[in-house]
Amino acid sequence: MKTCKKPSEIKVGVIGYGGAFNMGRQHLQQMQAAGMTPVAVAEVDASRLAVATQDFPGIETYVSVAAMLKKSAVNLVVLITPHNTHAPLALQCLRAGRHVVCEKPLAITTKEVDAMITAAKKSGVMLSTYHNRHWDGRILQAVDLVKKQKLIGDIVRIEAHMGGYGQPRDWWRTSRSISGGILYDWGVHLLEYSLQLIDAPITEVAGFAHEGFWAPKTAWKKDTNEDEGYAVVRFKGGQWLTLAVTQIDSKGKEGWLEVTGTTGTLLLDGGNSKLYQHRDGRVITTQLPNPKDEGERYYQNVRDHLVRRKPLVITAEWSRRPIHILDLAAQSARQGRTLPAKYA
Repeated sequence: MKTCKKPSEIKVGVIGYGGAFNMGRQHLQQMQAAGMTPVAVAEVDASRLAVATQDFPGIETYVSVAAMLKKSAVNLVVLITPHNTHAPLALQCLRAGRHVVCEKPLAITTKEVDAMITAAKKSGVMLSTYHNRHWDGRILQAVDLVKKQKLIGDIVRIEAHMGGYGQPRDWWRTSRSISGGILYDWGVHLLEYSLQLIDAPITEVAGFAHEGFWAPKTAWKKDTNEDEGYAVVRFKGGQWLTLAVTQIDSKGKEGWLEVTGTTGTLLLDGGNSKLYQHRDGRVITTQLPNPKDEGERYYQNVRDHLVRRKPLVITAEWSRRPIHILDLAAQSARQGRTLPAKYA
């Protein structure tokens, strides 16, 4: 694999500098903090390129990816673009011999991910997904409590859920053809959490969806995301996982992730987590403040991988698992049947 002698030799460029969250700026700042050198920005919106030059004086700006790949010294490219563009843009960069980091989700389909993995191997470069939430305090704590301390016994099931009731915004994340569907945006985070807790291989996925309630009221009409998406995942170890992302649940569910074990339950939430245990015939509930998030470790690991050859935590193969679940769930919902998981 192509490596660098020191962090500053990792010359980074981002594709996409728009959006409401200033993600282009955030990525470049985080990579800079890890010792990498911001070099270029590719963006079709000239006004956003102007913002990039204010944020990073002297940075090169390009209106096309092809121009950036041809003219700049960038050797690590970060894709901060809509979900349906990840695969074609990543393939363009990988085939040009650049390391690639994709914002999550890595892609929309398993087929796209497999093509990206093949291209990365052929070019001898790194492919990863920006799963910075891998180091969220709540999941770091959960891994310690559940896998190391075994405080809830053996995992029986995980229930992951997000959302409530309300009309979706008219932006690209509401378009099914662009976003992948309602499960993709938050679902990829919740699945990545869950797959840190269940190590067993996935055996099959069943998907369910309700659609058509919000669609007539949105700009996307028939291309609008489902009103609710639901997936059931079976694992070889006997565990199962459910994932629900909704915009029609009037009650909503507590927490983000509920992990049920043979001797207790752990509820992961945005603020505090809760541990339920049995003692002397009673259920004892313990409030657990979530530790500080450590998302900066993502780019620190990428840096160490490219300079010191340390193992990459978020490999493309690791990122494939949640995409495979989401892809199979969408196919299953359309076909009305459970589908087997396939490993490359």
